[in-house]
Amino acid sequence: MSKKQVIVRPEAESDIKDAYQWYEAQRKGLGENFLLCIEEALSRASRNPAIYSVVHKDVRRILIHRFPFGLFFIEREKSISILAVLHARRNPKTWKGRT
Repeated sequence: MSKKQVIVRPEAESDIKDAYQWYEAQRKGLGENFLLCIEEALSRASRNPAIYSVVHKDVRRILIHRFPFGLFFIEREKSISILAVLHARRNPKTWKGRT
């Protein structure tokens, strides 16, 4: 099975940047660990997106290893589109407006 192209929407890029900065402010290097976990999740999702739970219509969620975040994406024919990367305690309506 080939990997699908990963398209990260600007809003999701902003989510990742904000979380990175917060974690890095908590402890030097923690933000880098967060980014590594995001990259690993993106790789897993691009290899086999259909195994992840549908949380709303055609939006799927993958949980980020070691961090309380979910990565929300839509599977397309040749790509996956990342809508949001949000803390588990954030209101789910935050990403619903991005579909």
